[in-house]
Amino acid sequence: MSYRLVLLTFCVVFGLLGLYKLEHSSVSKETFSQATLKQGASGKDVYELQGRLKFLGFYNGKVDGQLGSTTVNSVKWFQWKFGMKADGVVGGRTKLKLWQATKSWRPTASDLPAVSAASGRAGGAVRAKQSLPASNNQGFTDKDLKMMANAVYGESRGEPYVGQVAVAAVILNRVRSSQFPNTPTGVIFQPGAFTAVSDGQIWLTPNPSALRAVKDAVSGWDPTNGCLYYFNPKTATSKWIWSRPQSKTIGAHIFAR
Repeated sequence: MSYRLVLLTFCVVFGLLGLYKLEHSSVSKETFSQATLKQGASGKDVYELQGRLKFLGFYNGKVDGQLGSTTVNSVKWFQWKFGMKADGVVGGRTKLKLWQATKSWRPTASDLPAVSAASGRAGGAVRAKQSLPASNNQGFTDKDLKMMANAVYGESRGEPYVGQVAVAAVILNRVRSSQFPNTPTGVIFQPGAFTAVSDGQIWLTPNPSALRAVKDAVSGWDPTNGCLYYFNPKTATSKWIWSRPQSKTIGAHIFAR
C-alpha cells in the first residue's frame, strides 16, 4: 500500500513539473527573451513590452523600443494593478503575467521598429503641442496645460468626452476658488486631491482626447456649471465627499460643489 502511495506521489510531482516546464517553454517561444528589462533598455523585447501594455491600455506613448520613464511608469501601473511589486523592472514574473493578460495580442505595424523613429517622435511632439491651446488669457504656462492633460487622461480616459472636459473644468474652477492653489499644477498636486497623482497615472502620456478636453475647458466650456469636486460612487471611500451638494452625474462621476 505504501509503495503504491509513494509511486503515485512520484507521478503527480513529475506531472506537475512537466506542466510547469511546458507552460514556461511555451511562453519563452511566443514572447520575450529571458533578459530582465530596466529603464534605459532597448530593442525587440521593449517593442513587445510597449505593444502589450498598449493593448491593455496601460501605455499610450509611441512604440519605439526605448524603455524610458513613460514606459517604466506604465510598467509600474500594470504591476500595481496585478498585485506585484511596482518597481518598473520587467523580470520573469512581470513578463509571464503580461503574456497571460495579452494572449490575443498580435504585433501591428505600430508595434514594430519604424524606418525613421526620430522623425516619428518629432512629428508626434508637434501634433501634441498643436492640440493644446497655443495661447490663453488666463496666464497658464505650457507646464500647467500639459499637467492638466495628464490629469484628465489619468482620471477620466474611460469617460465620455464631456466627462473629460468636466474633469478639466473642475481643475480650472479650483484655480479660481480661494480655497485652492491658484495654478492648475498646484491644484493637481495638492496632497490627496487626485487619484492619478497618488497611483502614478499622472505621468502617463495623454491622448488627443485629453488634450482637446483641456483646450475646450480653457476656452470656457464647463459642463459642471462651477463644480469643485467629483467622485466615482462605486469606488469613493471618503464619507466627507458624500456630504458635498451634488450637482450632476456625467458618465461614472458625480460632480459636486
